[in-house]
Amino acid sequence: MARIVLTGGAGFIGTHIIVEAITQSHEVLVIDNFVNSSPKALDAVKKIVGQDFEFLDADLCDEGKIKHVFEKFKPDFVIHLAGLKAVGESVEKPILYYEQNILSTLSILKAMDNCGCKVIIFSSSATVYGEPQYLPLDESHSFGPTNPYGKSKLFIEEILKDWAKADASAKAICLRYFNPVGAHASGLIGEDPQDIPNNLFPYVAQVASGKREFLSVFGNDYDTPDGTGVRDYIHVCDLAEAHIAAVENSQNIEGWDAINLGTENGCSVLEIKDAYKRMSNRDIPYKIMPRREGDVGSCWSTSAKAKTLLGWEAKRDLEDMCSSSWKFQSKHPNGYDDN
Repeated sequence: MARIVLTGGAGFIGTHIIVEAITQSHEVLVIDNFVNSSPKALDAVKKIVGQDFEFLDADLCDEGKIKHVFEKFKPDFVIHLAGLKAVGESVEKPILYYEQNILSTLSILKAMDNCGCKVIIFSSSATVYGEPQYLPLDESHSFGPTNPYGKSKLFIEEILKDWAKADASAKAICLRYFNPVGAHASGLIGEDPQDIPNNLFPYVAQVASGKREFLSVFGNDYDTPDGTGVRDYIHVCDLAEAHIAAVENSQNIEGWDAINLGTENGCSVLEIKDAYKRMSNRDIPYKIMPRREGDVGSCWSTSAKAKTLLGWEAKRDLEDMCSSSWKFQSKHPNGYDDN
């Protein structure tokens, strides 16, 4: 059993990691300030796991508070998810993103050093790669983030690299996500955007439920089988299992390392729409719109490194992603506010 501090644990990915961690008999302290999440999500987690867990409502930039709670809890591992994450907002407010995402990480590292915690698992992103120079993307691909959000992820990876290099016993594992989707099989937790969804799946779900009139498909003239953008979508429960695999196989990591988390398959926007229509039995009207600036035609990952180092690979398919997402949407037409 490991003692894990989980930052951003009330969010979409965090709630699923709590479930997986407790299911695997680990002890968890969740830290969140509900900037992009709801306390009701944690109540739903407690229903799933049938028990309580430690929680702290705090701003991670509050170094004194974070240092104190780390001293008290004495974690073996930190899983660091917390951070601002809206690409468009990061372009409008770059200083806010650099300040919040980087300073919160520095606060965590100081608290870890103070209490002797040596392993951090960081929520990074495929956005650090920028436009793919080849496919599938592997961890050796060059960097080229195109917005402050992606740059903040890359800067934090570099900070973690230096932190791990300074201490031979320290480990920093950067998990580069592709496109997390879906929901827990219970339908009790899932993706709950606070405003108009930035991501495809929750938008499709809201169209299927009648909350939104139609799906905007940005571009149908890419060099892909049906002309629409292709991405590597990964079920959030597979992603949660990868984080716990990183905890349980951290002995395979030396110092700093980065690992892609994807399915090794790409799905187009229209494939997603059609699959969601089948699984929800709802019509999903759509309109073709002009391409968005910065979008690429195709992007998917190899997960060979995750298989080798973590013994992990994605198990759930597109139907699992769509059916679980629809189950959550059906139970929560207005998100956690329906609880």
